[in-house]
Amino acid sequence: MARPRRIVLVRHGESTGNIDDSVYEREPDHALALTERGRRQAEETGERLRQLFGRERVSVYVSPYRRTHETLRAFHLDSDLIRVREEPRLREQDWGNWQDRDDVRLQKAYRDAYGHFFFRFPQGESGADVYDRVGGFLESLFRSFEAPDHPPNVLLVTHGLAMRLFCMRWFHWTVAEFESLANPGNAEMRMLVLGEDGRYALDRSFERWREPVPYWVSG
Repeated sequence: MARPRRIVLVRHGESTGNIDDSVYEREPDHALALTERGRRQAEETGERLRQLFGRERVSVYVSPYRRTHETLRAFHLDSDLIRVREEPRLREQDWGNWQDRDDVRLQKAYRDAYGHFFFRFPQGESGADVYDRVGGFLESLFRSFEAPDHPPNVLLVTHGLAMRLFCMRWFHWTVAEFESLANPGNAEMRMLVLGEDGRYALDRSFERWREPVPYWVSG
């Protein structure tokens, strides 16, 4: 098994939906583009990635959303060194189809009270649903490591929630631990690095907005 030395996760750059939530009433979530600031963010992250990978090969998986594809293009990675696969299981959490801004704000308030992992958006997904499909992707990813010529680097271009849930699944974090962590910023990276002991470690933690509170603790 040729396990990669690095597994790099990157959130997409700033999108139009990140600065104006009314856009969801007019455009599908998957069709939202990067802002000019988001492109600059992605280009800056791309520069760091090119320095990190050097002339090594990279296996790339990208969410099918427009903003993730635009982020990947802005990295300007050498096409001779990358193998790109679109991976629908790395898409954003589904919040339904056309989204009324006021209703979404209300649903987010419900989610905050109910819990981000278990709350399911009407006509959409819960965090637990996303966890399941990210887990399915992980199984496929592990099987790909069986190829003797697997690249030494893996790059996932995805979304903030998917990044947290990927790490939750990989490191066996509890639901309470997941709930205590915030999404990374736009175009932020997290990296799983293979150590000499054969285990992967996260290069830096996600920001924590509260201490983990187990669901079975009352009062």
